[in-house]
Amino acid sequence: MSEPERDEHSGVETTGHEWDGIRELDNPLPRWWLWAFYASIVFSVIYWVLMPAWPGLHGYTHGTLNQSDRAVVARELQALQADRRQREVVLQTASLEQIERDPELQAYALAVGGSVFGDNCASCHGVGGGGAPGYPNLRDDVWLWGGSLDEIEHTIRVGVRSTHADTRISLMPAFGRDGILSGAQIGDLSEYVVALSGRTADRAAVGRAQPLYADNCAVCHGTGGTGDVTMGVPNLTDREWLYGSTREAIRGQITNGRNGVMPTWEDRFSPAVVKALAVYLYVNAGGGEGAEGETTPP
Repeated sequence: MSEPERDEHSGVETTGHEWDGIRELDNPLPRWWLWAFYASIVFSVIYWVLMPAWPGLHGYTHGTLNQSDRAVVARELQALQADRRQREVVLQTASLEQIERDPELQAYALAVGGSVFGDNCASCHGVGGGGAPGYPNLRDDVWLWGGSLDEIEHTIRVGVRSTHADTRISLMPAFGRDGILSGAQIGDLSEYVVALSGRTADRAAVGRAQPLYADNCAVCHGTGGTGDVTMGVPNLTDREWLYGSTREAIRGQITNGRNGVMPTWEDRFSPAVVKALAVYLYVNAGGGEGAEGETTPP
């Protein structure tokens, strides 16, 4: 047998492989690498014995420790559900003052309420609750049916013009569509509403509309146009508009009497979840922007 070829520079035997004049040296593997490799083999064998590892025809080897991640997750879920049930019982009966005094309970209510809002309410009211034409802004302090925690909770529970037996309900007549008022009268009444909101309006039209407002609108909106939260009647003197603040939008509302619908959530959510959602809305409400336009006294 011929003597193994050695590299002339390092004196290390070569493997006999050569590429473009470069010979491969037959260096031994580092000892640390070998020991790490052997240790990994030993660890693998021990793991196979202790832990679930090998699949079979009708199952798998469970290991001597009988470890099950599924069982661990199931136990953690049971503990989480038990904790939530405890919190729900407390939340359901707690007043706003009690919730505010308990940072953990308030944080729980806000977390649950925010999650529920994102999954069920944001599609209409917007991700931030800022609303859209026909969908109320939930970030301001203007509430058609009252803005206390109990009132918000009740509105969520029964809905507005919903299928619930106790739903909140109000009715804006379609003065134009149903022929109650003429187009000219609706135009004058639109100017009157513009004046109520503090903007410059046609004085002659406002004068003509005064008896129209007294006969057709004051019974709900009040003589001063400030509305009534007990009946869900909007305030016409502020800068918040559900269907828009332009003359065209106001005229359209008087003509067609839009009456939106909010579903009842009582059958879908537990009382504690409804309370959490109400807390979320209550805490995050305040300081919304009003309608656009110059505000000068009529």
